[in-house]
This record gives sequence, structure tokens and C-alpha cells, in this order.
Amino acid sequence: MNCKVEETKNANEVKLEITVEAEKFDEAIKKVYFKSAKYFNIPGFRKGKAPMQIVEKYYGKEIFYEDAFNEVAQDALEEAVKENKLEVVSRPDIEVTQIEKGKDLIFTAVMQTKPEAKLGKYKGIEIKKIEYNVSDEDIEHELGHMQEHNSRLVSIEDRPVESGDIANIDFEGFVDGKAFEGGKAEGHDLEIGSNTFIPGFEDQVIGMKIDEEKDIQVKFPEEYFSKELAGKDATFKVKVHEIKKKELPKLDDEFAKDVSEFDTLKELKEDIKQKQQKQNDEKARYETQEAVMKAVCENIEVEIPSGMVEIETENMLKDIEQRLSYQGLKLEQYLQMMGKTEEDMKKEYEPQAIEGIKSRLALEAIIKAEKIEATEEEIDEKLKEMAKNYGKENDEEFLKNENVRKYIKEGLTSEKAMDFLVKNAKIK
Repeated sequence: MNCKVEETKNANEVKLEITVEAEKFDEAIKKVYFKSAKYFNIPGFRKGKAPMQIVEKYYGKEIFYEDAFNEVAQDALEEAVKENKLEVVSRPDIEVTQIEKGKDLIFTAVMQTKPEAKLGKYKGIEIKKIEYNVSDEDIEHELGHMQEHNSRLVSIEDRPVESGDIANIDFEGFVDGKAFEGGKAEGHDLEIGSNTFIPGFEDQVIGMKIDEEKDIQVKFPEEYFSKELAGKDATFKVKVHEIKKKELPKLDDEFAKDVSEFDTLKELKEDIKQKQQKQNDEKARYETQEAVMKAVCENIEVEIPSGMVEIETENMLKDIEQRLSYQGLKLEQYLQMMGKTEEDMKKEYEPQAIEGIKSRLALEAIIKAEKIEATEEEIDEKLKEMAKNYGKENDEEFLKNENVRKYIKEGLTSEKAMDFLVKNAKIK
């Protein structure tokens, strides 16, 4: 394999002319023939038994070219990129210039390469101090959650439904006198005031008694996800079976003993305060880093290749797709609900993608300028910690994996660079 490299008129772009020896390309053609021979049905031969020359004569000699190209081109391209130490950030734009049996395969690949950021001011960046303190209201709010979590449901029989109750109901919805799909349920527990139903529905359940039946009139919101129902008037036939109310435990020392390892409510409150302050400090640290990084990025000069942005937005879309899958939704369904296309979403995320790329390039430039690196001891320590978290303390393959060490090294180096920036910032 031979490769010529030349820069194009576009910044951060190279053109590779790759030559794969004729012998290697011919071998690939033979390999493709043996893989696909069983599919060829040629008169005078049993299916799959026709010699390669006959298949080529019958279908044309180009029959195997595309698959043979795919067989050798990817490896040749990867080898060329590695040999020339190129940091490629886009998919290749490939053009075949010569493809013929018995001759060298020649093709070109135009690719964008990683740009280098030219640093401006990055030491002595001025930002406002960011801090979050824990208030009494924050502690009471957390205690309220703990009360809710440890509440019990009590049946109510001597009064109608009130706000805050849980009403066990049957319901069926009708639009224009016809029942619609998904509008019926039996024995459904509805918390009044949770706003989980169509606006106005829960308010009309208030005042209903056990075994009472009622027609509830509502209007679906204009932006309702189902276009067939959006903006339509609907009638729900509702019957109340049971009324329950949450009974919250009293906030005292006994409560603290029941829900924690502490003997007093005072100790529990102090523990909540410490934990929340730790979270607040972490949040402040993260936002301080973001503020410093944003200011650094405003001072750098860099031309970001379009391919780099494209891959970044695609990765962001994959993250969204994964998060949606946890909720039982597919990306196509979500896009349909939002009335958007994949291209719309990519366009929306483009500024965020560019910001993320700029941050990474700036950080890499600072690491290079300040000669920041992680020591082998630091990498070993982090590796042991990671192995413990994943239950791989005795997994020699994991502990000696160079890719894992590289990943840890990059992470630690970036952390050190961020700490350097914050340490050298002027925080007012």
C-alpha cells in the first residue's frame, strides 16, 4: 500500500491518494467470489458451482469490484491515517480513480483533521464567586420528602373527595359522543392536585362521594401530543370507588430513629445539611469551572471543521435516544410528538456542540502549553479505584488494559488542567 498526502485549499483538510497493489486487489476479488458463489445461478452449472471466469463473463467483470473495494479500502485507509499520524475528525469523502482486475486499485479520500486552538488569555481570568449555602427551607424540604416516603394511606368514608386525597376511580372518555383509544381505566388511583390529568379534570372530582357517578367536561390542550384529540371538548364518565388520604408521620426523635441511624431529629437535620452542602459545593465547583472555561473559549482562535460538528451532534442525538429508551420511547416517536426531524434537532444542538468542541480544544492547548500530565502513580491509584467500583479488582486483563489506562490518563490530565485554570483565576 502506498499513500500520497496533500493539503487542500480548505483549512484542516487533507487529501490522501491511496494505492493498493494489484495482487492484493485480485486476492480480494477471489475472496468475494468464494463468499458469494453460492448465490449465482448460471445455465449449464449447478447453483454455486460456476467458475469465477464464467461468472464474470455472464454478469460482467465488474460484478465483484464494489465488494472487493470494501474488502481492502477500509484497512488501507486506516493504515494510511496511522502511518501519517493524522488526527481525523470527519468521515472520508472517497473517490475511486482506478479499479480493474489485474491493476492497482487507486482511490482518494478527503478528510478533515483536528485543528489546534490558538490560546488567548487563560491565566488570571476574572469571574464572580459562585457558592450555594443550605437554608433551613432546604432541610425542611428534604424532611418533607422523607415524610412523604414514609407516609401511610388511610381510608376515608365520612366525607367527599378533597384536594390532596387519592381517589380510586373508573373513567371513560368520549369525544363527539364516541369513546377514544386510551381514554378508559378501572380502579385507577388519582392523586388530586398532582396535575397528572387533563386540566380541570381533578378539580371536578373534588366533592364526589364514594360510589357517586358524574360526567366531567374538559377540553384537551391545543398542544396535546395526540393530534386527534388536541383542542377537542371531551366528556369523561367517572365513578369514585374509594377515597384515601396520606397520613404523614410526626417529625420528632422517633421519626429520626425510624428513618435513619440517628437518635434525634437534630442529628438527622445536621446530617441532611452536611450532605446537601457537599452537593452544593460540588455544584459550585462545576459551575466555576464552566465559567472559567467559557471565558477562556472567548479568547481562543480556532476554525472548527464541519465534520467535527456533525459527529458531535450525532453523538448528542444518540445520548438523547438512549435516555428516551429508558422511558420506553423511540427517537422517531419523540420527534413525531415534537413535530421535528433529526436534522432540526441537529441544528438546534449545533451551538452546544461547537461550545463543547471549543472547550476540549482549548483544554488540550492549555495541557500542551503548561506541560500538564498525570503521573503513573496517579493513573494506578485511579485504576484501582475504578476496578473496585466495577468489581474487577482481580481482573488482570482489565488492570493491564492499555486503552483503560489511556482513558484514565486523559481524564486525570483534563481534571488537572481545569484545576490549574481555576487556581489561576481571579475569583471575586
